[in-house]
Amino acid sequence: MTVRLLTNIGRLWTGSDVWSNAAILCQDDRIAWVGPAQDLPASVPGVVLDIVDVDHVENLGGALVTPGFIDAHTHPVYAGNRWAELTMRSGGASEAEVIAAGGGTPSTVTVTRGTDPWTLCSGVRDRLRAWLLSGTTTVEAKTGYHLTRDGELADVRMLRSLGDESDMPRVHATFLAANAVPPEFFGRREDYVDAVTSWCGDAAKAGAESIDAYCGDGGFSTSEAGWILAAGRAAGMQPRLHADGDGRLGAAMLAAELGCASADLLHGADEEDVIALASAGVAAVVCPAVSPDSRQPPPVRAMLDKGVAVALGSGHSPGGNGITSMPLVVSLAIANFGMSVTEALRAATVGGAQALRAPDRGAMARGRLADIVAWDADHEGAFAWSYELRPARVWLGGEPVTAG
Repeated sequence: MTVRLLTNIGRLWTGSDVWSNAAILCQDDRIAWVGPAQDLPASVPGVVLDIVDVDHVENLGGALVTPGFIDAHTHPVYAGNRWAELTMRSGGASEAEVIAAGGGTPSTVTVTRGTDPWTLCSGVRDRLRAWLLSGTTTVEAKTGYHLTRDGELADVRMLRSLGDESDMPRVHATFLAANAVPPEFFGRREDYVDAVTSWCGDAAKAGAESIDAYCGDGGFSTSEAGWILAAGRAAGMQPRLHADGDGRLGAAMLAAELGCASADLLHGADEEDVIALASAGVAAVVCPAVSPDSRQPPPVRAMLDKGVAVALGSGHSPGGNGITSMPLVVSLAIANFGMSVTEALRAATVGGAQALRAPDRGAMARGRLADIVAWDADHEGAFAWSYELRPARVWLGGEPVTAG
């Protein structure tokens, strides 16, 4: 048993409360006690508090401390880049013009398929490591750029293997073979939908915890996505859905009908969608760094007011953005979505845990995973001022993360 005491915490944001002059006692990978330092008990069931029994005492010098952040929407498994395409888009190029120039998802599929597994894995490892060093202790990571059975299953296995490495964040692997129809299935969409559903059992065995489908403009229809997600659920994976685009497509309603763990992006959601998500208990994952062609933001305020669990994601993808910093995402949520600091922090922690159906993390409470971040600040208001605030220390499962 390893016991670690973190003390002289200037301000502790727990996910539900804020305490000044706080302390945290960790036993192995869990939080054994947390609260104001003056209330630190002489003993805790299962832990004897004596100087000889505490293995490590760490003085945090009055820092702000929060739970480790959770990035609830990422696409990190890819090779190459699409910077030329992003330049075109920023200049007003249409989707058709981008595709005609050789861009779009097919371009990433081509490069990723042509990259050897070692090089691909090395790139993903570097991205995941950057997330951890920025204070993100859990990353939801999607496949979706091989779009073949063997390639997608290999990507799931790679994500699970990387998540088991000691210097990586916790990885929640999501099977996203329904990201697009690959070129070899041109004109045979139904055949590809059937193929993806037939891969679900193997994806679950490979370690995928969730299944996703892109249901939006240019993506799969609600009936196609529903068929795929139902097959994934039958195989034991949590269904979640890219619910982007015009609300008339019905993606948010489908997520509510299926009882998905999350509906993501939601740029085209309307009041009826919000009410449906709230009633069904579906978390809404919003990405403040992802701008749809319509420039219409998701109805974050309406979702918060209606009681929808809101989570934050970077939306990291080769055709979107390269953000691996959830502190930056928190700052953008405050600036772009009008969220309060408290709302944004809650979405990056408690909300992320709800979206991933991971109740063992996201808050400072006894029995939760000791995924903890001490920030280079003394108040949570720093997230509204300092874009990409840096952590001073990170602990994953009670163990300090080194930058080396």
